[in-house]
Amino acid sequence: MYPRTIELSDRLESPIMHQDPKPQRILVAGGSGFIGRRLIAKLTESSSSDEIICLTRKPESLHGVLGDSVKVLKGDVSIQSEIERALQGVDIAFYLVHAMEGDSKRWKKFAERDRLAAKNFTRAASHCGVKRIIYLGGLSHGSDDELSEHMRSRKEVGEILSSGSAQVTIFRAAVILGQGGGSFQMLQYLVERLPVMICPKWVLTKCQPISVDDVVTYLAKAAQIEETAGRTYEIGGPDVLTYFEMMDRYAKLMSKKIRILIIPFLTPRLSSYWVDLVTPVPASLARPLIDSLKHDATVRDHSITNVIPIRTKSFEQSAVTEAMTEKSLVRQNSANLKENTSMSINAKVLVASLIALGIMGSVNYAADRWQNPIHIGDLALLFGWYFGIATAIYFIGQGARLGALIGGIIGWITLIFWIVGGWSLLLTYEISYIVWFDLLRIFSASTTIIASHNFFHKLRPAKKLVS
Repeated sequence: MYPRTIELSDRLESPIMHQDPKPQRILVAGGSGFIGRRLIAKLTESSSSDEIICLTRKPESLHGVLGDSVKVLKGDVSIQSEIERALQGVDIAFYLVHAMEGDSKRWKKFAERDRLAAKNFTRAASHCGVKRIIYLGGLSHGSDDELSEHMRSRKEVGEILSSGSAQVTIFRAAVILGQGGGSFQMLQYLVERLPVMICPKWVLTKCQPISVDDVVTYLAKAAQIEETAGRTYEIGGPDVLTYFEMMDRYAKLMSKKIRILIIPFLTPRLSSYWVDLVTPVPASLARPLIDSLKHDATVRDHSITNVIPIRTKSFEQSAVTEAMTEKSLVRQNSANLKENTSMSINAKVLVASLIALGIMGSVNYAADRWQNPIHIGDLALLFGWYFGIATAIYFIGQGARLGALIGGIIGWITLIFWIVGGWSLLLTYEISYIVWFDLLRIFSASTTIIASHNFFHKLRPAKKLVS
C-alpha cells in the first residue's frame, strides 16, 4: 500500500479518536530521511492512538515504505506558510531537517539554509501553538570559534528552535551507525574498497558512536516523557573509539586486514575529494563531516540514562552488524537490476577497453624490442602503465569513481602517446599493417576515454545522507 499523500493546501482531518484518552498529533519534519523513516516506523509501532504526519519535499520517495495510517504531507520548511499549514493542530513536532546536501559549489551555504528553515519552523510552531519540539543535533565540545561550521550550525539550529514558545528537547549525538548515515558510509566504503588508506590526523579523534536504532528509541520515548521537555541530552553508545579504531573493528568484522597511513597535512578539502572518489558520499557532504570530526565527541553529561534507561548497543554487537546485514539485502535485491543498467554496460566496456590497451601495449613493446635494446626507463614506464590499468580495473569493480578517473587519465595519455608515435612510424616505415594497428589502438584509447567519462558521471554520489 502507498501512504496517503495530501497537499498542504488541503485541510487536515481531525485526529481519529481511539480508546486512548489523549491522542496526539505528531509531525515528523524530514520524515523521508535517514532518521525520519525509522522514527515514523517506531512511533506507529509504539502507539496506535497518535496520529503520525510525515512532512517531506519528496513524498514519492516514500511509496510503499510507510504504513497506511501515516499521513504524508508535501511541503518545504523554507516556506513558512507551508509549515504553518502542516503544523495546524500538531502537539509534538520532530525536527530532523538538515540542509547539508547539494553540489560542491553550494556546500558552504548549508548553514544559511538551516538557519532560515529553523527560523521559519520556530515562528510557525509558535503561531500554531505546538507544545513540544524534539530536535536531533550534533555532539561536540568547545566554544563557537573552535567548532566547525557544521557543528556551529547544528548548535545554532537548536538555539533558534528554543527561542519560540514550544518546549524543546535537544538530543546531541556523534557518529550515527546505520545505512544512510554519512559518517558511517565513509567508514564502510573506505574499509571495503581500500587495502591501504592515507588518512588525515582527524581519524585519531575520539568519539562515541551510537546505533541508529538507539537514537530512534531515545527520540520516540522522549515524546512520551514530559520530563524531557526543555532539556538537552547527550547520547552515545557504550564504546569510546577513534575513527581509526572504528575502521579497524569494522575491517575485523569483515575478516579484512587494513593498513592506514596518517598524513598530518591532509586538509579537509583534500580528504573530501578523496572520499568523493572512493565512496558514495559526495565531497559537499564529506567536507563538513570531516571538518566536524576534528574535535572530540564523547558524552560528558549522562543524565539521559536516568530518564530513558536503555541498554545501548556496542559497535560490534549490532550497530555495524545490522548495517552490514541491511546492506547485503539491498545488494541482493538490486543485483539483477544493476545488470541491465547503462552504468553496468559502461563499466564492462571500460574494463574491456583497458584490457585491450594492455594487450596492444604489450604487442607494441615486444615488436619494438626486436629492433631496439631494452631500456630500464622504458620498463619502468611500462610497469607504471600496467599498474595504473590494474588499479583502474580494481576500483571499477568496487563501483568507485576513482576507477573511472584513473581509466580516463590512462586513456588520454595513451591516446596522445600513440598518436605521436604512430605519425613517427608512418614517416619511418611504409608497412600497411602498422596503419591499421595504430587505428585500432587509437580506437581502444578513445573508447576508454568515452566509457570512463560516462561511468564517472553515472556514479554521481548519493545526496540523501546525513551525519
